[in-house]
Amino acid sequence: MQRARSIVRKVHLWLGLGLGALFALLGLTGSALVFYQEIDAALNPSVIAESPPPTPGWKSPVWGRALATVRSQWPQRNGAWRFERTGKPGVLAARYQPPKADHHGQRIMVWLTPDGTHVLREAEWGTYAMTWIYDLHMQFQMGDVGRDVVGWTGLGMVMLLLSGFWAWWPRGSWVKALRYKRNAAPSRRLHDLHKLAGLVSMPVLFMLTLTGVMLSLPKQSDATLVSLFGPLDQTPKPRSIPQPRLPITIDHALNIAHRAMPKGRLAWVEAPGDAQGVYMVRIQQPGDPSFRFPHSYVFIDQFSGQIVGLKDRTRFGAASTINNWLHPLHDGSIGGLPLRLFLVLFGLAPTILFVTGVLRWRTRTKEAGQTALPY
Repeated sequence: MQRARSIVRKVHLWLGLGLGALFALLGLTGSALVFYQEIDAALNPSVIAESPPPTPGWKSPVWGRALATVRSQWPQRNGAWRFERTGKPGVLAARYQPPKADHHGQRIMVWLTPDGTHVLREAEWGTYAMTWIYDLHMQFQMGDVGRDVVGWTGLGMVMLLLSGFWAWWPRGSWVKALRYKRNAAPSRRLHDLHKLAGLVSMPVLFMLTLTGVMLSLPKQSDATLVSLFGPLDQTPKPRSIPQPRLPITIDHALNIAHRAMPKGRLAWVEAPGDAQGVYMVRIQQPGDPSFRFPHSYVFIDQFSGQIVGLKDRTRFGAASTINNWLHPLHDGSIGGLPLRLFLVLFGLAPTILFVTGVLRWRTRTKEAGQTALPY
């Protein structure tokens, strides 16, 4: 048993020295991203509307006006335009999705006046502060390869947390194991600070790390979920059938989607770019944990107005239901402001653990004149 504990402590030491700085970076950037929309708005006060009207709903004419505005201003952009219903009064957020773009590649973010008639701001994803931080957090600014690195590094961080807990697990008195010895030697005080910070933060950090790994490695995560809980509900990828007539309006498409899911809350509507594109309406159904990125979709042929694809999260199986909770748990949106503030605070924990762990190791090394374990 003592030999096993010694091995675990060595594993914890070298994982901490090797991955601790990355863990701290992910924690700090994650804390910033919990409020990334609010921070971005504060950094760009010119797009804050004064005395804004109520947020537009299903039947608002704003969507049609906004679509006409962006298409008139950028007629050369033949991709899809997507509009977000934030649920908050203020400027209208939109984004241009170029043909065949990846998740964030070349995406153009646009903000319009609340009535949808004027463009206030335009910026390419990744060129301004909060999206740069987002890409740093999600993929270390290295694209898809970086996303994989974040995911596999996250598995190492899971091992780091578990090995630290195992190394701490008391063999005798729990009171002694949880005590902070104020009058002890510096290395012992650093040990106690590291120990207590790790114990307090471990449940939250474990949840954040595990959900982060699953979000970063979706193929591997989905395969695991399928093997344990059954098949996933796939998002349809339908196409419109081009016809020699004008497409239906965005207002018409919203009416069709609303009739399909009358109890849902409108979250996003996407107008197609080319003749084969479809209207995509993303909806928060009752019980969906994600407010901003809900999991129900209605796809509508832009010419016939027929529903050509449907994904209803109220009918999901266990594997898809688990996936639905990953993002709202990871960013704290499921718990509103209290949980978001809570996660910001705990996002600082990896930095505290890394600093105290390194200082403890260096202090012990200096005291002993050789490489020492941090315990």
